[in-house]
Amino acid sequence: MAEPAQLSFAVVNAALKAAGEGTRLRILALLAELELTVSDLMEILRQSQPRVSRHLRLLAEAGLVERFREGSWAFFRLAEQGGAAEIARSLIARLDPTDPIIARDRERLAAVRSTRAAAAQSYFGRHAAHWDEIRKLHAADAAVEAAIRAALADRPFRSLLDLGTGTGRMLELLAGGIERGLGLDLSREMLALARARLERANLRHCSVRQSDIYDLALPRDSFDVVVIHQVLHFLDDGARAIREAARVLRPGGRLLVIDFAPHDLEFLREAHAHRRLGFAPETVAQWLSAVGLEVVSQQNLAPEPGSEGKIAVSLWLGRDRRILIAGSTREVA
Repeated sequence: MAEPAQLSFAVVNAALKAAGEGTRLRILALLAELELTVSDLMEILRQSQPRVSRHLRLLAEAGLVERFREGSWAFFRLAEQGGAAEIARSLIARLDPTDPIIARDRERLAAVRSTRAAAAQSYFGRHAAHWDEIRKLHAADAAVEAAIRAALADRPFRSLLDLGTGTGRMLELLAGGIERGLGLDLSREMLALARARLERANLRHCSVRQSDIYDLALPRDSFDVVVIHQVLHFLDDGARAIREAARVLRPGGRLLVIDFAPHDLEFLREAHAHRRLGFAPETVAQWLSAVGLEVVSQQNLAPEPGSEGKIAVSLWLGRDRRILIAGSTREVA
């Protein structure tokens, strides 16, 4: 077992001072679960905005948490690098999840997530029939779909999983040459549209079904390619979705993520249930690396000049580092 890195007295002292208060320790435990806003923490902790903001400021100054802004919102997450981050994770690992205080906070966190999920599903139900029209806000579909094809063109694949399949367009786009395609979505309205699309295209080797992107009812090593197309910005935990997607990749399989680049169209939060206003290239790349995938490529597609689009689209391609030896079930790293 590797020895923990040695840290300076100042780093350890500052970290322990910041974490050594009840509310701040609770905040650290919550941020280990999910990126949260001040409003989220106010609802969970039942404390005022000034108090929550002060606690977050002290934790950030000690290097225990990180703050990042998206439009008018600010998110907080557990620090990922540095000596203070190591201390934070060590403290959280020692907390008993059944402790009444921790368990209560997790119940309230679950309620916050459930409320958001219900709002998003309500939106999908209202807009399912016009989903493809809504997508005119970003770079042209033709350019994005050409980039998707190009990203996966270096070698054939037999099985495809489309997470958050929506209208089923990704299955239709990539159906040629595969033996099996599966699209998953939580919205029944979206699944109805996807089934109709697949039937019209006579894609009998492709199907859709209802499933939670965070908890896929699929075995490990199931698919050659997994696609997450314009889904992450609706989620409150993109890293968790990436982790679950990576779990079902076969050795050598590829995970392709397509989503918005950072933008400032605030109205998308309320009008279209967007949780995140796009993603910086390093954010999704870090999520892919964190689950052991090699980041093969990343590119941005800007809207065409003079078009309705105002948002660039980014693509990230990750590859499973394992190699499946031909003619056997053995894998090597």
